Amino acid sequence: MKKNCLEIVRQKCESCQGCALAKNRNNVVFSDGDASTARIVLIGEAPGEMEDETGRPFVGRAGQLLTEFLSDAGISRDKDLYIINTVKCRPPENRVPTDEEKAACRKFLDAQIDIIKPDAIILCGATALKSFVNLDKKQTISKVRGQWMTITVDGVDYKAMTIFHPSYLLRNHSMAEGSPRRLMQQDLKNIKDTILPDVNHVDDVTSDNNVAFGSLVSA
Repeated sequence: MKKNCLEIVRQKCESCQGCALAKNRNNVVFSDGDASTARIVLIGEAPGEMEDETGRPFVGRAGQLLTEFLSDAGISRDKDLYIINTVKCRPPENRVPTDEEKAACRKFLDAQIDIIKPDAIILCGATALKSFVNLDKKQTISKVRGQWMTITVDGVDYKAMTIFHPSYLLRNHSMAEGSPRRLMQQDLKNIKDTILPDVNHVDDVTSDNNVAFGSLVSA
């Protein structure tokens, strides 16, 4: 049922001409993950070049890094998450989407959340956070990340947490205590322990965990 409903939304999204981003897109980047098993919705900012080419969110360098962090935390990108963005078309030069562009796409974003009805929502980066929370000037993503909050979508309250966007981690390689990468590890562990305590993907892992962890440090 969820997949059928989402397919209807996808078709409407793919024919959307609601903002200027539609003019130059190669593909609408609608979602990734298994809608039938996902218990968490992860919301990013916007498609980049590789996402625009493939039609899948988070497949570039930042997306690959995110996948490794998720795997290290015991969260399956394919089974546990339904991944979407605040806008479905790539902004020129990967710039931050405007409020008008986000508003044009909001009906699709809300419909995806309404259909999935997740146990929790991960707001990945500042753009996703600001799409649901009004921040004052003193509040930054560094101060609010890692904290459970409640956001409301179409009158329904959802448990949510903000994490760093993986593109930020690409510029911060340190794994020292208190570093962005170490904080990301802690936040994802919190999410796993809180939302997916009964899920174990050990049998899904085919590579040595130490090798995967090493690639996180060097990315």
